[in-house]
Amino acid sequence: MFGAIQSAFRIPELKRRIFWTLGILFVYRLGGHIPTPGVDGGALASFFESQTSGTIFELYDLFAGGNFSKATIFALGIMPYISASIILQLFGAVIPYFERLQKEGEEGRKRITQYTRYSTVGLAAVQAIGIAFFLESLNNQVPGTVVEHTGLGFRALTVLTLTTGTMFVMWLGEMITERGIGNGISLIIMIGIVSQFPYDVLNTIRGAQQGTLNPLFLVLLAVGMFAITMFVVWVNNAHRRVPVQYARKMVGRKMVGGQSTHLPLRVITAGVIPIIFAQSIIIAPSTLGSFFQNSDLVTSIVGLFRPGGLTYLVTYAALIIFFTYFYTAITFNPVDLAENMKKFGGFVPGIQPGKHTADYLDKILLRITLPGALFLAAIAVLPDILIYRAGVPFYFGGTSLLIIVSVCLDTLKQIESHLLMRHYDGFMKRGRMKAQGMRTR
Repeated sequence: MFGAIQSAFRIPELKRRIFWTLGILFVYRLGGHIPTPGVDGGALASFFESQTSGTIFELYDLFAGGNFSKATIFALGIMPYISASIILQLFGAVIPYFERLQKEGEEGRKRITQYTRYSTVGLAAVQAIGIAFFLESLNNQVPGTVVEHTGLGFRALTVLTLTTGTMFVMWLGEMITERGIGNGISLIIMIGIVSQFPYDVLNTIRGAQQGTLNPLFLVLLAVGMFAITMFVVWVNNAHRRVPVQYARKMVGRKMVGGQSTHLPLRVITAGVIPIIFAQSIIIAPSTLGSFFQNSDLVTSIVGLFRPGGLTYLVTYAALIIFFTYFYTAITFNPVDLAENMKKFGGFVPGIQPGKHTADYLDKILLRITLPGALFLAAIAVLPDILIYRAGVPFYFGGTSLLIIVSVCLDTLKQIESHLLMRHYDGFMKRGRMKAQGMRTR
């Protein structure tokens, strides 16, 4: 592996791409320390430390890399772009116009990208307006003055600053994808999550020094974290291989086709989206409670869905399983896949082309999605169990772990493809990273 890293810096183009990526990520982290004009970051930090645990603000701050709790110019992060992308992807399943665009190839993708950018501007502006009013309302809730000069001027400046910051972050992500290495948007989300790790390590060390954490418990926890991470890597690459045979046919004077390949169906086709959807719903009671603290009804609902409680965990897991099937059904269309295979002369051995192939693929996907949904539910509830039941002083698991693993694997595979293309050894001894296949029948 270390030899592969050395080889990566021997290739001028790959070295340039790596340094370009690191430079853009540095710019993103640098912007995370520039405050929004007119906001007192210290007073805002005291509010987030005391009243936003388990609310929508904490979830948003996770994807914004901590910029939301500090009200920096990147407070919105890349979330408006992700929301716009998900919305347009859902439109492709229910609106015929967007469905046609998805099938038009490169030209259709360019049009969808253009619509995504326009939608990002609109969503960022709307969210920035909400944040401006939210910051102004904190003047009556926390000691100190979060916003010194309230009014139309502050709101307009906040909307302009945060919307511009989001568009700049989106541009940084696109530059990484185009000129760097890896998926830019995913890397920006990952670097924001990883930036919180040093604080967690320091808090853990401080707890061990003060005697609140047993050193033996920390050793067992470290071993468990390593084992869980390896399991996440394995499941992230797990897939069911469906054999596909292409019939031989005459093209001019040549016989083409006759190839045997396979169709990989991933166990977690939906990725981390089900967890994000489920989190947005399950933390709604806590978010509601932060606005209606004097209501007995809201207080009882918040207590019922307290993070770490049995009702919270069961509901959270059930929502993840539901959204896994829901989002998989939207993003994976076995009918279109079967028709494309039939168009190019492909078929599954023993299965008739067309509708029978679509039913066969749908049946397989229905089966392998269940273990994937259970896995996502287990990983999602893991942080709540560790924090509220085992007393672990940091967040481990959930969306952050899945994002870090998937982004790291994708980036390493892209680096390895550059190495193998230039006849260098990859990160593995056999020269390529193997995806561990999980056979599910």
